Amino acid sequence: MRKLLFALFSILLFAFNANAQIYKIAVDAAYPPFSFKKGDTFVGIELDMLAEIAKREGFSYELKFMNFDGVIPGLVSGQIDGALDGINISEERKKIVDFSDGYFKSGLCVVTRISDDRIKDFSDLKGKTAAIKKGTYGMEFAEKNKQALDLHLQYYLLSPDLALAVRNHNADFFMEDYPVISYQIKIGEQQGLKIALRDIYGSPVYAFAVKKGENQELLDMFNAGLKSIKEDGTFDEILKRYIE
Repeated sequence: MRKLLFALFSILLFAFNANAQIYKIAVDAAYPPFSFKKGDTFVGIELDMLAEIAKREGFSYELKFMNFDGVIPGLVSGQIDGALDGINISEERKKIVDFSDGYFKSGLCVVTRISDDRIKDFSDLKGKTAAIKKGTYGMEFAEKNKQALDLHLQYYLLSPDLALAVRNHNADFFMEDYPVISYQIKIGEQQGLKIALRDIYGSPVYAFAVKKGENQELLDMFNAGLKSIKEDGTFDEILKRYIE
């Protein structure tokens, strides 16, 4: 009888594990210090945070590495269940996705060549050429202010292409979230560049996102786990691994 009960338990456990949902969560593997490849592993603030939250809340996930411009469409189409990709909360995005509680307050910066002193305040952006990453908060700012500032926009898919365009004098500036570019400059990955202006477009907040009206259980687990790691200091420990 004991063997029979053990066999039945094993079958039930196998069936449970087979049917347990594995959430597909998108990240950008080239977005330090939030998600990036170091050696043979992927690390970063968002990846470390997600691993800790999933452990505490007891859910499984599979990472899907995607360019940022494909993340929101991927959520809407159901290709992915959630996304942690330096996604700023905005009113436009709230129309098509649901956001978690915010986990990081950022700021949009203007980045130029070190040798270029033409941009010292907001008005100096007028008539300049901006390198823009598709689907980002920087793109939103640039397109809203294109006419007022007479901006010339060049679109790119990858963050490294923005820096290259500015270094090569193909663009006057690009825009990036402050923690990202400050980290890259600090570790020497963006030599020849400097932050010319800070917080030019509000103070965006990063949050986890799911398709609007769907995956509420995943969103609730994320919020609960986020609250937990903030309250016991784990979140601060994660931040200190990557930024001051």
